[in-house]
Amino acid sequence: MRILLVLPAGEQVRVTRHRPEVPKRAMLRFSVLPLTVVAALTAREHEVRIVDENVEALDFDADIDLVGITFMTALAPRAYQIAREFRSRGKTVVGGGYHATLVPEEAAGHFDALVVGDAEGAWERVLRDVAAGQLGRIYSADGAEALVACPRAAGGARDGGTLETPVPRRDLLAGTAKYYVTIHAVQTGRGCNHGCRYCSIAAFHQRTYRHRRLDSVLDELRAIPRDFIFVDDNIIANREYARDLFRALAPLGKRWVAQCSIEVADDPGLLWWLREAGCCGLFIGIETVSEENLAQMDKEFNNCRRYEERLRKIHEHGIGVVAGMMVGLDKDDPGVFERCLRFLELTGADAVQLNILTPLPGTPLFAEMKRAGRIADGDWSHYDFRHVVFEPAGMTAEQLQAGADWLYAQFYRPDRILRRFLHGALTGGWLETWLALKLNLTYWYDNRREGIRGRNPLLDKGITPPQAARATTAR
Repeated sequence: MRILLVLPAGEQVRVTRHRPEVPKRAMLRFSVLPLTVVAALTAREHEVRIVDENVEALDFDADIDLVGITFMTALAPRAYQIAREFRSRGKTVVGGGYHATLVPEEAAGHFDALVVGDAEGAWERVLRDVAAGQLGRIYSADGAEALVACPRAAGGARDGGTLETPVPRRDLLAGTAKYYVTIHAVQTGRGCNHGCRYCSIAAFHQRTYRHRRLDSVLDELRAIPRDFIFVDDNIIANREYARDLFRALAPLGKRWVAQCSIEVADDPGLLWWLREAGCCGLFIGIETVSEENLAQMDKEFNNCRRYEERLRKIHEHGIGVVAGMMVGLDKDDPGVFERCLRFLELTGADAVQLNILTPLPGTPLFAEMKRAGRIADGDWSHYDFRHVVFEPAGMTAEQLQAGADWLYAQFYRPDRILRRFLHGALTGGWLETWLALKLNLTYWYDNRREGIRGRNPLLDKGITPPQAARATTAR
């Protein structure tokens, strides 16, 4: 059987036959792990190909038998379009991923079958049923066939057991590897032991966390090049496991980046081993500097009063920080954008990934906003964290959009990028500084390509810049 696995891309970054140039944003691409895992679950008797629309044009007339598409909410419209095109040509199309799992009632109407939840244990059954001409409608790892949304677990996070997953088929990316910062993405665990109300990860994994056997992870790490990325949602979700991993990783001489909770700064020993194991940088979800916002999102463990201290400790270990920030929460007002910019400069963040608060379907936040009538935009393609899709509480939607764009453009202004680079070169390690510079320039390029400028909403009220600074400081 000839199988095509597809990762859809948004309109702004999609490569097509008529637009073949690949956008120069390799630093924001790191493999397509879900599809390389699905490929690894596929028996070698089948011919498998992967197309990532971010780097390669999709051929709807390809000679294939089965198409698999994985997608998140913002890419649902494109995934449905792809499915429609292939089905019109008589191809069997299977959907999966976050949106298919959390909104199966909607997604099922666009595909011949759905895989909800993890692919392991479900994809193999899909292939057997396709070969037998008995394809069902809904497949899950535990064999459940009911068309129901993935329920949230009651109470706190649960131990989901051991994660069994194959080594990804990275060889299938050989032809496009140059377009990624790395094709060597490694996952030690899935899920998260926190339950932030905006987070689709907690909803998808039903607030469970599972990790792989350590020997399996180390075997995989020994077989890949020196530089790679951990794609765990929180590399220290299980601290004992993380410590064992870092100790075993230290002698291998690897260099890597990961996502991590800011809580790592509270464990000096763990932080030391993190660096000894080769960690060069961490993406940390800081989200907001407002205690009230953190409480509303069930993320009080971040403890914003200790941000400066914690981030300083991480930097002192020679580890760069990409700060994940969120604007548009209910306690945010038009001054939040200047406050956020000053915070990022004060704490020496090496880069920022800025998200406009987005109520993703399947999360408690989405359910709450829908009940309150605050969902203002039903176009899933706008659920990309860069569009306002709800009615904000502390400002207008226009102010939120303009302010978010302004903050992104201001942080990645050339003079600020240069200042961060020089500071890093004088005080930090060259590798971390070089990686940060490449990431900064990629975001600057993205902003220019998409024409992102925005404006400071405080100026809408006729407040001059010095007055604006005093107003934000007062808050």
